[in-house]
Amino acid sequence: MYGSTFTEWRSEAAEEWHRFTHHPFVEGLRDGSLPRQAFLNYLIQDYVFLIHFSRAWALAVVKAETVEEMRFATDTLDALLNGEIALHVATCTREGIDEATLFAAPEAVQNIAYTRYVLDAGHSGDFLDLLAALAPCVLGYGEIGLRLAAGRGNTPYDEWIDTYAGHDFQKACRDAGALIDRAVARRLGPSPQDSPRWATLSRRFATAVRLEIGFWDMGLQG
Repeated sequence: MYGSTFTEWRSEAAEEWHRFTHHPFVEGLRDGSLPRQAFLNYLIQDYVFLIHFSRAWALAVVKAETVEEMRFATDTLDALLNGEIALHVATCTREGIDEATLFAAPEAVQNIAYTRYVLDAGHSGDFLDLLAALAPCVLGYGEIGLRLAAGRGNTPYDEWIDTYAGHDFQKACRDAGALIDRAVARRLGPSPQDSPRWATLSRRFATAVRLEIGFWDMGLQG
């Protein structure tokens, strides 16, 4: 769906991936049963998450080895700051929560664990380490958006679903998957699974998936 490297990482973390993409929080979005306050609490934390996620994509510019990689990272950074985050701001503004309140929100422990893991992957590793840690969020939300859009009626969460199922986000997922494939081939060669680095990158991906599950758990807990 989003490239061969992602397909392999997803397969190797199949059990965790299913728990992430079919989490009760996700199913509550699909059928509209998710309590509104749980959704708002999640949006507040996800706004804070996306601020740190933006910093991680800015770090990707530093870790990149090609102009193409740098341009992709800067384009993604722009899409986060001026696109995806705008959805959170608009939804919360309608509920009486302004952006200053979002930015100042105390971080949940699960949020700290996930965002700092991603940033540490980038600081302590290279471009591939960072991409492996970033991929579950980008590509997981793309997969979730498509599945929910195909199997739901009208729910209070249609705007959220349509954002991640929409053309722009799906194109971003396909482009991200292609970038990962090219970056892996550039650094690990035509048979990346034979590289001694493959297992480490797969573990980074799987760890980020587990942290995504924790983020949904946090959303349900409120």
